Amino acid sequence: MRLVAHNMIINNESLSRLFVAETQGDDMAAVSGTELDDFDPFIRGLDAGPPRDEFGDYHLMDEGRLVSGLIERAVYSEAERRRTAEVARQLIHAARTNRHEYAGVDAFMREYDLSTEEGVILMCLAESLLRVPDAETADQLIAEKIGQGEWDRHLGHSDSLFVNASTWGLLLTGRIVKMNVPGKIGAIDALKRLVVRSGEPVIRQAMRQAIRILGDQFVFGSSIQEALKRAEAYEKRGYMFSYDMLGEAARTHADADRYATRYMDALLAIARSTGPLMTQHPDALMRRPGLSIKLSALHPRVEPGKEFRLASELMPTLNKLLSAAAAQGVPITIDAEEQDRMDLQAAVFAHAYMNPALNNWHGLGIAVQAYSKRAIPMLRWLRRLAERKGKRIPVRLVKGAYWDSEIKWAQERGLENYPVFTRKLHTDVSYLACIRLLQSDRKAFFPQYASHNAHTLASAYIAAGNSAYEFQRLHGMGEALYEEVVGSDKLAAPCRIYAPVGGHEELLPYLVRRLLENGANTSFVNRLAHDDRPVTDLIRDPIETVEKQRTTEQGSLPIPRPRDIFLPERRASAGLALAEPHVRAVLYPAMDEALAEPITAGPILMGEARIEPEGGEFTLCPHDRRERIGKVTSSSPGDVKTALAAASLFAPEWELTPVDERAAILERAADLYERDRARLMAIIIREGGKTLTAAQDEVREAVDFLRYYASEARRLFSGPVELPGPTGETNTLELRGRGVFASISPWNFPLAIFTGQAAAAIAAGNTVVAKPAEQTPLAAFAATELMLEAGLPASVLQLLPGPGVIGASLICDDRIAGVVFTGSNETAWSIQRALADRRGPIVPFIAETAGLNAMIADSTALPEQIIRDAVSSAYDSAGQRCSAARILFVQEEIAAPTISMLAGAVTALEIGDPMDFATDVGPVIDEVSQDQLDAHKLAMNRTTREIVDCPLPESCRNGSYVTPAAYEIESLNVLTRETFGPILHVIRYASGHLDGVIDAINAKGSGLTLGLHSRMLSAADYVARRARVGNVYVNRNQVGAVVGVQPFGGEGLSGTGPKAGGPNYLSRFATERVRTTDITATGGNLELLRETAEGANKPDSET
Repeated sequence: MRLVAHNMIINNESLSRLFVAETQGDDMAAVSGTELDDFDPFIRGLDAGPPRDEFGDYHLMDEGRLVSGLIERAVYSEAERRRTAEVARQLIHAARTNRHEYAGVDAFMREYDLSTEEGVILMCLAESLLRVPDAETADQLIAEKIGQGEWDRHLGHSDSLFVNASTWGLLLTGRIVKMNVPGKIGAIDALKRLVVRSGEPVIRQAMRQAIRILGDQFVFGSSIQEALKRAEAYEKRGYMFSYDMLGEAARTHADADRYATRYMDALLAIARSTGPLMTQHPDALMRRPGLSIKLSALHPRVEPGKEFRLASELMPTLNKLLSAAAAQGVPITIDAEEQDRMDLQAAVFAHAYMNPALNNWHGLGIAVQAYSKRAIPMLRWLRRLAERKGKRIPVRLVKGAYWDSEIKWAQERGLENYPVFTRKLHTDVSYLACIRLLQSDRKAFFPQYASHNAHTLASAYIAAGNSAYEFQRLHGMGEALYEEVVGSDKLAAPCRIYAPVGGHEELLPYLVRRLLENGANTSFVNRLAHDDRPVTDLIRDPIETVEKQRTTEQGSLPIPRPRDIFLPERRASAGLALAEPHVRAVLYPAMDEALAEPITAGPILMGEARIEPEGGEFTLCPHDRRERIGKVTSSSPGDVKTALAAASLFAPEWELTPVDERAAILERAADLYERDRARLMAIIIREGGKTLTAAQDEVREAVDFLRYYASEARRLFSGPVELPGPTGETNTLELRGRGVFASISPWNFPLAIFTGQAAAAIAAGNTVVAKPAEQTPLAAFAATELMLEAGLPASVLQLLPGPGVIGASLICDDRIAGVVFTGSNETAWSIQRALADRRGPIVPFIAETAGLNAMIADSTALPEQIIRDAVSSAYDSAGQRCSAARILFVQEEIAAPTISMLAGAVTALEIGDPMDFATDVGPVIDEVSQDQLDAHKLAMNRTTREIVDCPLPESCRNGSYVTPAAYEIESLNVLTRETFGPILHVIRYASGHLDGVIDAINAKGSGLTLGLHSRMLSAADYVARRARVGNVYVNRNQVGAVVGVQPFGGEGLSGTGPKAGGPNYLSRFATERVRTTDITATGGNLELLRETAEGANKPDSET
């Protein structure tokens, strides 16, 4: 049923040959048909080279079991271990003795590592100050960050002039900005007065210069020409270079084009500087300077699932660069990136490596990360690739640079395990095992060992012997250590310096990674820099250490598995690693099977489905209204009466059911949801139009609701709570169920919100009559069936699908003891009026409604991060989230580049069939929504400036699609209501007017979510204090609240509270009952008498 299959095969050989010829030039004329079959982007996408099945086997492997196997691979003989320790000891002694000669970053890191508050402050400043364009914000940033540090305690600790000069400047600035105390001048005023008195912004200039000096220690040159000139002195001492053009992942095609041009210019400049390659011998090529390339810099969507798109959009650019490199004799290394991209990176590498036009070039290399559990499988796959082509592959072996992010991502995604090692020692063992594998096949590999660790370096040196290899180090790191490596009177080993090139504004993400890596207390650079760390600790063999720890409790993993982070209360919902092809290869057939037959749904009363003989009305797929997913039977007035009667009759019995029993049923239901994940996802995608990723997120949210509310029920409903009071009486409070709750859920989260509302009421001891959205009854039907299968008594949950009149008839019935609702303000007001008109008990109304949600970005924020989060907040789920960003406020000083980048990023989104993993934006729910949103676009085009509006692909013409768009508007007053779809509105605001922005947001009355991008904690505190919104998100997107982590709900026009998925939610579904007992009325206060007697019998020393 998918428009785009998981492994699409288009048998069009002539088309593929045309593509290859166009991208490779005349060299293709002599290529045989057999070779072309292995290099066919249209037939095979990017699936060239040997199979990568082993990647899946190792991806989330148990760490202990994997390390055991790595230890066997990494074993060194006793003689090799002794020799390794000797070499490492010599390196450390020499590096410590001579470190005063390298008094830049190493010395600075000794004094200001990340174990000090001041080190963290400097990192924060370095991350943002150089990109702040306006003086006022820069002054505020300096005052906030520097004022937090105790700089005087660092003065004189170092023998480095650079460090002491920096400390003096920081000390002066810190004293000035600390003047904000009662009776003294404020920090900002002090800075302003100093600027006025000196005639220029002295402090600001000094801080910018200090950060630039720090940056110079890491950046080799602002241009490739400057870097090549600076390299001459190093080359005379025996060093080689690999140049890295600074810049993170491209957000737009314009970014990618700019990076590609920079790579090409750098490549040609390196070639001109080096001269022609006089021999084709691979070793000669590896003695020349090279270039490092990030694939994510060459295309804005280097992501899993985009293989077919990348085959036609990325590969021509990459092949052009590689062909030029081959012609000019410049080796290229494809840099490592995140684990999600590992399989994709391998596919791209194989595709380029198998290119017949590059048959005689041995200069294409790749970086492999030892912290990855798939490092050994990756090397084995590369060996098979080299054997197939008969060319040696240069391999840069690194430890890995994204560890903290990989850990967080795995936890957020609920993976069964981590894709990287959780202990640095295990990464060290993996590195040694990789050394052994690289050295075992000299025909397949040219090893490039990148490390600043003396023991690792010595291990590679001993293992390599006389074979061809090289070491690599980062510019600005490990200088003293490698001065003992390079040179005929040293270890005489070749070393290549990884040299970043670019402006200071491009340094920041790279600098932060370096500071995080090398400032960590476990870092060798950090430990080497501190004389109190014994040499024996620095040269300890990681294999011996791990083997010893495995016999003790020290061998346990320091970080809980991703799904265990909430234990003992509950397990996190299980997530699939959708980025991995082997995972999707199993999931898609299961979803196909679930959709093989039409799905039928109808009312479920007393545990039985009431479905008409003809099956009811057709349910159409929003991605293609010609497709029908199933049929639904609407509820009748008689069904409503039956449901209410059953629920009200059973309510007293369910309220008295032990809470452990109620909670256990919900937990079993959660397990069943996970069992039927593929079926639930398929329904959500086809009935609701959600993408594959969004569908999985929704299933996980539903599971989390079930487990969280089960845990909360045990906490809140397990028994009476004793309250303090006077002697002679007992006072207790307990929570009890209210009776029958009406649950009215929306179409935009047809499984998660339906489940969350029902589960909360059920956990609190209520029975439920549920009315799902008319557009998405199939998901609710499937959920109800699973809850009943989990053991929920048939009378506890009644399902009534149908039109809005069903919900209205429920609300008017006096047997309804509470209403929980998510939807529009108009419907919420109707429910409120209906409840007010009843002449029965006053019942709770729990509502979560619309939100005119904004994101604010000041000039300290990085445009790349703003756009990343604005795009996901505005366009995920086609903008059909209550939390979605509708407005982006951008400070004037960064507005132009930010808006330009927004346009490019939106243009790069892929619109299509939501079942296809490549799709970013699917359809809106129905034609009514489509018409409303298209009408809003027309109105915006008449009165505002269009930033971007993507064209609709021809394949989407039969669906209810609204293309992503953005408009620049003058003020928030232009918008009178929420626009529930993929449309973002951008407003510029002036520096110093943040209060006006908050006032405008508050004046609208909606208070659901608010995003803020700023590097100033004071700004975040100010916004959180003044903005009347339920959820504030700082420096991240504002969608995807996690149950129990980010309780979700608004205030004002956005809802009543309490927050769903939070610790106060279940209490709103309960009534409170207090019991007071006068225990003196039964014959005296025995407890008081006992306490008095015990006091009288104590020795004098105790009284």
